[in-house]
Amino acid sequence: MTRKHLVWDWNGTLLDDLSLVVSSTNEAFAAIGGRAVGADEHRARFRRPVAEFYAEILERAVDQEEFEELDRIFHDAYRLGLTNMTLAADAAEALKSWPGTQSLLSMWFHKELVPAIETYGLTGVFTRVDGLRTEIGGHLKAGHLAEHLAELGLAGSDVVLIGDSLDDAAAAESVGGVSVLYTGGFTDPVRLRASGRPVADTLVEAVEIARTLA
Repeated sequence: MTRKHLVWDWNGTLLDDLSLVVSSTNEAFAAIGGRAVGADEHRARFRRPVAEFYAEILERAVDQEEFEELDRIFHDAYRLGLTNMTLAADAAEALKSWPGTQSLLSMWFHKELVPAIETYGLTGVFTRVDGLRTEIGGHLKAGHLAEHLAELGLAGSDVVLIGDSLDDAAAAESVGGVSVLYTGGFTDPVRLRASGRPVADTLVEAVEIARTLA
């Protein structure tokens, strides 16, 4: 039986915002005297929890108080640049090519995600849209996905998740789902392919693979 529901990741997947994420990360690091990272290094080293990624780049521990400050600086910078970001080149085509139901699960803040969906012309595409309903982000996606599916009344065995990170894959597997990983986002394609999960270089290809997964 093929899986009937597709869960989309937002940042780095449907939304092409890698450049903004890297520049916003560097603003946060600069505020505490840290060094800058380039896009290639960010893709090679980024992971969740984000505090662990920060600690690796800064080469020292990052406690909760400092992480909250870095997270605030990051998001303030990100908001300023968000109006210049576009959807991935084939996002619209990919969304239209899935024959079942689809939803959106983001680690971006829910109260800002919902109006963004309208701005990008995606109102009515998703059966459910969920972002973070907390003030601080950066944690793993697995629990967030479990809550999302519970609200939809879906079992993980019904679901394919398309995302751009190994955390997306781990989240899908934690609920009994499967994933297709997209190389155009926040993670180096070499890391994605080394994980052994299905990998796609375009979103249309990702949907094509998703349609074959049982």
